[in-house]
Amino acid sequence: MKYFLLLFALLFFLSGCSSIELEAVPSSEQETQKILALGLTHEENLVEASKLDSPHLVSVVTLQLKNAKEEKIQFENDMLISQDFADMVIISDNNTKFTGAEISESLKVGVLDTDIDLLKYNLEGVKDIINGSFNHKLSLSLTHNSNKRRDYRTVIFCDKWNKCENKGQVLSVISSTASNCKNDSCDFTEVMEVSLSDDFLNDTLSNGFTMRLISKKKVNKIIIPKPYLMGYLGVIQN
Repeated sequence: MKYFLLLFALLFFLSGCSSIELEAVPSSEQETQKILALGLTHEENLVEASKLDSPHLVSVVTLQLKNAKEEKIQFENDMLISQDFADMVIISDNNTKFTGAEISESLKVGVLDTDIDLLKYNLEGVKDIINGSFNHKLSLSLTHNSNKRRDYRTVIFCDKWNKCENKGQVLSVISSTASNCKNDSCDFTEVMEVSLSDDFLNDTLSNGFTMRLISKKKVNKIIIPKPYLMGYLGVIQN
């Protein structure tokens, strides 16, 4: 019995020591933040990482340092581009209406070189002069060559992993016109608007957002990039 108690005490002591030792070991994220806090160059950061205790920790921290460098470069690029977008925001109606830059781009929608839709979009915000809140809308103009209009009615929003909402939001259809009609097809231009909350725009600011315009015959994927949101919201929030 005495031997059993001594053995139990020894195991308990060793277990306690092991626990203390594990708790004292910094995580790779902690080590990475320590190195970044030194304010060194990237090359000097890698030298500091090579001094860590285990090869595994060296490998993980080195990767995290490289990712941090890439994220910093990307953020600096986004800031430069966002400033261009900010300069193009038009402020009117006694500083209560903000109209973002109109962006034009081509959307590949099929296997042929001619399977292209032309998209134009811009954000617009109106400030409530009583409570200071904002109402935003995204204006969309989509031109496609088809034998009939598509009649877009719904939009769904997706995250950066392309996981989309189950329930769509109804679009406001502004107009639908046809031009350049030849044989059995025309260039249709469908103009739409979708309302966006201030919270939604701020929540998606870190990555931008993706949405899908849905009609019975076609689904168009549209990406609103981070720098565009940064420039637009930067003007509104100043």
